[in-house]
Amino acid sequence: MNRPVEAIGAMLAVAFLFAVPAAAQSGLPAPAGEVILTVSGDITNMNQGDTAAFDLEILESLPSTTFTTTTIWTEGGQEFTGVELGDLLAAIGAEGGTLVAVAVNDYQIEIPVSDAVENGPIVAYLRNGEPMSVRDKGPLWVVYPFDDNADYRTEVIYSRSIWQLERIEVR
Repeated sequence: MNRPVEAIGAMLAVAFLFAVPAAAQSGLPAPAGEVILTVSGDITNMNQGDTAAFDLEILESLPSTTFTTTTIWTEGGQEFTGVELGDLLAAIGAEGGTLVAVAVNDYQIEIPVSDAVENGPIVAYLRNGEPMSVRDKGPLWVVYPFDDNADYRTEVIYSRSIWQLERIEVR
């Protein structure tokens, strides 16, 4: 009489093993357009193999933040729109303490996860309301609100403001 119960239990266990990875990945849709950011490493939410791949549409579906700030690389105040670094890390289930950000030209810089605070840096995909081309530091640029916080106006933080961002490895 217990055999049917045992069989059902075994089937549920097998179903659970297959359901857990699908559930972990269900929060991040697969990219339909050109992938502009790939995140790998110590993450739990993936949508393309063992990475989280983002096209512009997926990035725009995350909560967005807009601020105006001056930078040492541009003239006058610039309006940047993008995803707060903390929101991006939450979307991918980042579990590491360091981000290795890599640009199109292979420039790389380490950004501590502790920088991912509310009203902190964003992964910007718009500058002055327009997408950024590679020629204009795009398509993605990690931008800190320099004018809002004097702590962000240091050589260390400027070096973390990587433009032409294409990959992040979470360590």
